[in-house]
Amino acid sequence: MQREGSALHGLGVVFLKEVSDHLTGVRMRILEWLIVLVGVVTVYYTIQDIMATTAEDPFLFLKLFTAQQEGSLSFVVFMTFLVPLVAIGLGFDSINGEFNRRTLSRILAQPIYRDALLFGKFLAGLFTLAIGLVALWLLVIGMGLFTIGVPPNAEEMARAFIFLLVVIVYAGVWLALAMLFSIIFRSAATAALATLGLWLFLTFIWPMLAGLIGGRLFASGDAETVILAQQYLQRVSPSSLFSETVLSILNPSTRTLGPVYLSQLQGAILGAPLSLSESVMIALPQMVGMFASMIMVFVIGYVIFQRQEVRA
Repeated sequence: MQREGSALHGLGVVFLKEVSDHLTGVRMRILEWLIVLVGVVTVYYTIQDIMATTAEDPFLFLKLFTAQQEGSLSFVVFMTFLVPLVAIGLGFDSINGEFNRRTLSRILAQPIYRDALLFGKFLAGLFTLAIGLVALWLLVIGMGLFTIGVPPNAEEMARAFIFLLVVIVYAGVWLALAMLFSIIFRSAATAALATLGLWLFLTFIWPMLAGLIGGRLFASGDAETVILAQQYLQRVSPSSLFSETVLSILNPSTRTLGPVYLSQLQGAILGAPLSLSESVMIALPQMVGMFASMIMVFVIGYVIFQRQEVRA
């Protein structure tokens, strides 16, 4: 009973120490400047595209995140690619680095359990990512207010805030994956390459394979069955779940993330945007899927870490 009550003893110490290391380290400084520079450039071109558009839009402020000019990426696409890289950069050596520096046995010799060590490192990495993402989100909002001159309404701010939360969870998925490979492999370089390889596979290769596999497995079915199978297979990738969630949250005209039914088509023709609650309900399965993926990957790493032997 005493062990159960003190399983997370030392969590606060590990959390504060890891946050301090992340925020003061050279690696985080490089990642911060990379995010800010690319984000500012992306939003600048987006603002130019918005200002060149004369048509009125009740959700003009949300276009800061979704609009893009020819030859440039939108802010959402930029986040889809860069957030995993930043999360991997923070987590690929979180555990094996302690092994290689021969400090893990010394840490666990203190009144700090493995539970507290792993939870503290994960929460510190997620908190550090959240700080950077909130700062970038505020920077985008501020640039939009300064240049467009049209303040967002309450629903736009609510949608933008939900988008921020979704991005943080998306970063948590890749942080958990990076920590999992950091637990499995003792070499930091191997863990980084394995995580980057999995990111490349799930983001760029798996969507094409999912379309091919779905088409072959359900070749005898109707077109709707094939499309549904391909979509379900593609949703194995966190990037696909993130893209679908953001599409529903930031684009109020999105009425479905699957096959379009007649009632939805009629609403789209009338041009009536969905309410915030309706958009959230459409994206809720994807949001739950991302959160569950983060928890599942962390639990797998937790079980493996608990079974590993730590030599002095």
